[in-house]
Formats: sequence, structure tokens, C-alpha cells
Amino acid sequence: MQPLDPDWERRVRESFLRQDFMQHLGAELLAVRPGYCEIRVPFRRELTQQHGYFHAGVSGAIADSASGYAAFTLMPTNSSVLTVEYKLNLVAPAAGDALLARAEVVRSGQTLKVCRADVFALNKNAETLCAATLSTIMTMFHRPDS
Repeated sequence: MQPLDPDWERRVRESFLRQDFMQHLGAELLAVRPGYCEIRVPFRRELTQQHGYFHAGVSGAIADSASGYAAFTLMPTNSSVLTVEYKLNLVAPAAGDALLARAEVVRSGQTLKVCRADVFALNKNAETLCAATLSTIMTMFHRPDS
């Protein structure tokens, strides 16, 4: 997959820094390349649910953002990104030192892009799959005068 914007990486990184919720979670944009993105969140007690695992909302949030940014890498200059829908499957407790979302574009249409993301709980050198998503991401086109 080829980016439509030669300045795609700068646009992705600047957009990520404007996401206050990602900043609140302490999320880091680890890797980004055409059609792919990784986001990591370190463990903090305030991100857990009643059993001490990362809350499912954290898994969903980083999977959603990673999918959106994977899609955004393939969007033209005069556009922005918006999630239309996503399905989250929780497959194991999100217990670890950090969470890592890896997202990739499965199908890149002009307006809609379908992405999949897996979220892993990281413990030292081990990764445990804890969530999987399938997302539809919309390219929002902007008129030059808007």
C-alpha cells in the first residue's frame, strides 16, 4: 500500500499529539508505516478495573487509535480520519506491565478502510493476546475553502 500524501508521517504524528485522551492514557506512538501502526500504554493503577487488569476501555481505545492511524497513513492530504465502527473481542485478561496495539489496514478503499488490530499484554519478554478488533475507518474529505 502506498501513501497518497508524501508528508503522511508528519501528519500522523502531529495528529496523535493532539489526541488528549491518548496523552491522558500515557500512550506512545511506537511505530507507523504505510498501512500499519503500533501504540503502547504503560501500566498505571488508574487504568485498571476491579481485578487489577487494564480496563477493556484502554484496550479498545488504543486499538481504535492504532487502526485509525494505520488508515490515516493512506489518506490524501486534504482529509482527516474518523472511526465509523469497531468490534472488540476480549480474549484474555489484560494483565501486564503495558499494553501494545498493532493495527494494519486490511482493505483500503477511497472512502472506507477496514483495519484489524490486536492488543497484547506485555510482561517482561512475553506477549499475551488480550483483545482483537475489526474496524471501519472513514476518510473525511475537506474542501479547500473549509
